[in-house]
Amino acid sequence: MIQLEQKTAPQIAEAVAKRLKKRRKERHFTQAELAKRAGVSFASYKRFEQKHEIAFDSLIKIAIALDCEKDFEQLFATRQFSSIEELIASEKN
Repeated sequence: MIQLEQKTAPQIAEAVAKRLKKRRKERHFTQAELAKRAGVSFASYKRFEQKHEIAFDSLIKIAIALDCEKDFEQLFATRQFSSIEELIASEKN
């Protein structure tokens, strides 16, 4: 899992792009093959691997093509509290 503490948006995007590229290679897909399977343009996919820029809906389509869509389930998921005190403090805010 990416550690988000103290990272910038570009750093997080780069880390995601690197993991995506690794997953693509594990599945033995070329950039063009994965773009086609995902229904996104080759240029859009290539830009993500190189410049770490992509539309969110395109990223979701790529995740689906790689059978990784469940990875989005934890994005902004309900926070788990480690103590009753944290829960109470959260409720007060």
